[in-house]
Amino acid sequence: MTSAPSETGPVPPSGCPAHQPFPGAGLPADGPPALYGPEFAADPDAVYSALRERGPAHWVEIAPGVEAVLVTAYDACLEVLRNPQFSKDARRWTALAEGRVPSDNQVVPMLGYRPSLMFADGHEHLRLRASVDDTLARVNPHRLRGYVQRSAVALIDEFAAEGTADLVSQYCARLPARVFTQLFGCPDELAVRMATACGQMIDAEPAAAQQGSIDLARCLGELVAEKRRSPGADVTSWLLSHHAELDDTEMVHQLVVLIGAGTVPQSAWISTATMMLLTDDRFGSDLSGGSMTVTDALNEVLWSKSPMANFCCHFATQDFPLRDETDRTEFVIPAGVPVLVSLAAANTDPALAASHEQRAANLSHLAFSGGPHVCPAQDIAGIIADVAIETLLDRLPDMELDCEPGALTWRPGPFHRTLTALPVRFPAVPARATTSHADPTSGAPTWNTSPAPSSTPQEQIPTPKQPASGQKGRRRWWSFPAIFRRGR
Repeated sequence: MTSAPSETGPVPPSGCPAHQPFPGAGLPADGPPALYGPEFAADPDAVYSALRERGPAHWVEIAPGVEAVLVTAYDACLEVLRNPQFSKDARRWTALAEGRVPSDNQVVPMLGYRPSLMFADGHEHLRLRASVDDTLARVNPHRLRGYVQRSAVALIDEFAAEGTADLVSQYCARLPARVFTQLFGCPDELAVRMATACGQMIDAEPAAAQQGSIDLARCLGELVAEKRRSPGADVTSWLLSHHAELDDTEMVHQLVVLIGAGTVPQSAWISTATMMLLTDDRFGSDLSGGSMTVTDALNEVLWSKSPMANFCCHFATQDFPLRDETDRTEFVIPAGVPVLVSLAAANTDPALAASHEQRAANLSHLAFSGGPHVCPAQDIAGIIADVAIETLLDRLPDMELDCEPGALTWRPGPFHRTLTALPVRFPAVPARATTSHADPTSGAPTWNTSPAPSSTPQEQIPTPKQPASGQKGRRRWWSFPAIFRRGR
């Protein structure tokens, strides 16, 4: 696209520098870059780096014919996230309202309006946000760890005897849905359908993803009706009893936000951190070498490969001059255009000048967004990711990547940074004899909802396993018991 008016987005000002040819590595020569496709997925950092050189924000294409403004500088991202002159109400999206972006376009399910806290402003946002904050505060961390641990063991048991697995499709993508069906208090049959719908939503095929979204909404509607009749000690019932008095439509969409934000990004966080542990010597050296912890790996992912890469969609309520205070460059954001905050670009902004070592103890990244819409479930997400990886490493301590690191590929969409697959190999181990757990993808028996047993007391720490053949004494540090590996 050049400086000519666009048929699928707002008309740019004559001579607008954002719509002039894009020089620099990683950018096309004839218009805004596409934040989708295999080329972008292979090296998005090159695109972010080239865009940053042009100013704090930039025109991009997020699907064929669909324009948006991408904010890439850390300080500018914070300005958009915090400034009340930006609204979250997607009904302000001019091109969608006027039909220049079709309602069935592949990005609309992520960006289109829903009556939930994600798309609300002001007092309405405070009302909806309070219901979620208060409900999540009632989640028992110990019980949550039990949900994750038992779900993780059940999934690992499905492939442990094979000696190989794709951790994305067989573990990371399935685990969050299993945990959320328990948090939501889903009956077994509904849990199966919900997890299937979540799996479809993760599918890269737009038609499958759209059908998954429809099926999930239907399942959640049934769940809300069931919990109105028979409440329990679960997230759905707590939301229903909140003084915000959510109606059924609001209930469904609040739950959609929770499970939507807790599946693909959570899966990406777990799989990318596991990949880092398997391929980065900072995490895989022996215990005496002072390896960084699982917590460090999880934090490094949030800084360098943010699972939610480009999202936090906002709309300027009027034309807004966004300035870069470092070099005084400016980009005028038109009203009615989707403004995506690039959490990935912000966190890797060279202006932050933070080394890997400095980031290890630094939580000022924007991976969970910022401002009034900062993620309300950070602690819950952290517990799920930590327990998922610790359980995996405990069960399969001699696990190795089953391909060259350079052969790993990433999903091609604009919003998430997530691996397509993570093949691993390991010495086959027998499945553990454990209590039956419902598998939402297979329709197995009921969940065991008792809390997980506490960590092994220090005086009962088991003897570390011997390294697998071929490791010649250089042992990955997670071959030691988990109590040695705990982060901060």
